[in-house]
Amino acid sequence: MLNIGIILGSVRQGRNGEAVANWMYDFAADRNDDGVNYELVDLADYNLPMLGAAVPEAQQKEAEAVIQSWSEKMASFDGYIFVVPEYNHAVGGAIKNALDYLKPEVANKAAGFVGYGSLGGTRAHENLRLIFGELQVADVQTAVTFSLMTDFENFSVFKPADYHAANANGMLDQLLAWSGALKSVREKETVNKVDPIVKTLIL
Repeated sequence: MLNIGIILGSVRQGRNGEAVANWMYDFAADRNDDGVNYELVDLADYNLPMLGAAVPEAQQKEAEAVIQSWSEKMASFDGYIFVVPEYNHAVGGAIKNALDYLKPEVANKAAGFVGYGSLGGTRAHENLRLIFGELQVADVQTAVTFSLMTDFENFSVFKPADYHAANANGMLDQLLAWSGALKSVREKETVNKVDPIVKTLIL
C-alpha cells in the first residue's frame, strides 16, 4: 500500500487552501481503487521556527518536538500532493521554511502539485520544481490549477469547474506510478545496506 500525504502549504489566516486541500483529499479518496492511503497534513499544525533562527531557551524543547514531529510525518509517506498558493511569483515562506528542514525524509519520493491563485499557482509550482530538484524529489508533469477568478465565488467560496477532474486524475495517475516505482528503489537501497549474510536470507 502506498501512503500519500496531501500537504496544505499555507498558514495564512482566511486562506482558501483549506477548501482546495479538502477537495483534493475527497477526490483522491473517492477514486481510490488502488489500495492507496491518503492523509491530509496541515502545515498550520506545525509551528516550525525559522530555520537557523535563535530560539529562546524556554521554547527550545517545544521547537525540537515540532521539528521532530514534522520530520517523522513527512518520512512516513511514499509520495506527496502539495496544495500551495502563489505569493510574489513563488511559494509562500512557510512551506519553503518547512521544506528546508527536510531531505532524507523526502528523497527518492514523488510529488504532485495543486495550486490556486490568479494564474492557478503555476509559478509556485515552477518554484517547487527547483526546490525538489535539490531534495531529490521527482515531481510529476500534470498539475491541478485553480483560478481565483473562475473557481472561487467572490474570490473566497471554492466552486471548482468540472474540467479540473481530468487534470486531477492525470496527476494522481502519474504520482502513484512514480511513487510505486521509487518505493521499489528505496527498498532496494535498504537491502543493499544490510549485512551480506542477512541480505542473502532476504533475497
